[in-house]
Amino acid sequence: MAVCDDPGHFGDVIIDSAAQEPYPHRGPHFPVAVKQRAYRFDGLGNYFIKDWDLSDGTGDEFHWYHIELPKGNHQLAQAAEYLIEVLCPPFRLHDILTLVSNGPFVGHVDGALVFRVNSPGPAASDFTLRLAARVTERSVITVSLGRVPRLEFSPAGRSLLSEIPSVEEQKHGTEAVVIPEHVLEFLLTMNHSEEGDNPVPKRVSNLLVHIIDTHVDHIQDIVTKLEMELDTVELDSDKGGSMFKRKMLDDRKFPKMHLILQRLLQVVSHCEQVFPRVKEKCASKTWFASEDIVTLEELIARLRRIKENLGFLVNRVMAIQAGLDSWQSEQINKKLYYLSFLSMIFLPLSVVTGVFGMNVGGLPWTGQKGPGIDNGFLNVLIICAVLLLVLLLLFTFPSLIDRFNGWRGQLLNKTRSFGRRSSLIRSIDKYQRI
Repeated sequence: MAVCDDPGHFGDVIIDSAAQEPYPHRGPHFPVAVKQRAYRFDGLGNYFIKDWDLSDGTGDEFHWYHIELPKGNHQLAQAAEYLIEVLCPPFRLHDILTLVSNGPFVGHVDGALVFRVNSPGPAASDFTLRLAARVTERSVITVSLGRVPRLEFSPAGRSLLSEIPSVEEQKHGTEAVVIPEHVLEFLLTMNHSEEGDNPVPKRVSNLLVHIIDTHVDHIQDIVTKLEMELDTVELDSDKGGSMFKRKMLDDRKFPKMHLILQRLLQVVSHCEQVFPRVKEKCASKTWFASEDIVTLEELIARLRRIKENLGFLVNRVMAIQAGLDSWQSEQINKKLYYLSFLSMIFLPLSVVTGVFGMNVGGLPWTGQKGPGIDNGFLNVLIICAVLLLVLLLLFTFPSLIDRFNGWRGQLLNKTRSFGRRSSLIRSIDKYQRI
């Protein structure tokens, strides 16, 4: 046993000698990338790192077992194999399938409350969020895809947010905490504090609220990053030239962002289906505190606000994409205008060359004279003028075309009726001969 007696910790954090490696190998096929953590809470504000034995707490104690599935191009069946190797025994296959399957789910399995908000999609994507939990009165088992920020409890002696930091440069003669500029920007984009400020839960209901709260924070962080990225891209689009706009169109920046927002909307809709039902089922439990029920209601209301914000972002993306499409149409119209201008210049030249290239007699300025060919050029001009006059009449008065189509239809009907009558007469004559 190794005891940490740092007075800045949340109580005494006792680390068992068997749990020195937080991610031990469970079996011959268990990958190093799959991480597992086990905590024991005494109900008095202290937590302890314990062995991975999937046991329930006794008395006021309760246990928490957390599994982080790796982010990668693995299939859903591979994630199920990871959980089978970690949780079997004592769990059976149907217990594991309720934790790893896709889609929303809330229900009781073998007397335990099980819920999941696993969104479908590639496991390697940063916008595929999965969280499942199995809750009993004395234990909680959670499964997440990748690391969820702030889900753990940091044993840091003092919080960075409680100090007066110096950005990037250490001041001489002072003991100020140095904070890198990128860390400061990260803290400004987040809507929560760091892990060191997480209060240690004193009951299972506190732990469950903490898990759901961090999941909602994770969604909020992703939406905030997308909103900031959209602001930056929108500003660059307004200031950038044609090359930048053409690059955004070629990269399909906004259609991809639209798909990401649709996936996040699906994640939020899953949470809206699951968390209210979790609140209803927990409200009937004697071990679930009433103040935690109120906190769950606040988290559900926060999800609705996140969904509204995602709707605003979708409208902004569509508006920016419409602006880029309009700009692209203007560029095409400009090119067509230049092409029309060039055709306007070369059209008279082509007409002149076509006229003087005609192989007819009587062409002026060519010296083609003769009694038999003097009227050749004049006849060609008359035919062209008649054709031009007919075309002008047809396009100026569309009713003439309709009338011509009517006459043509009547003529066709008369021809068909005459054909039927003649065939009938022939058949009658043939019958009479027989």
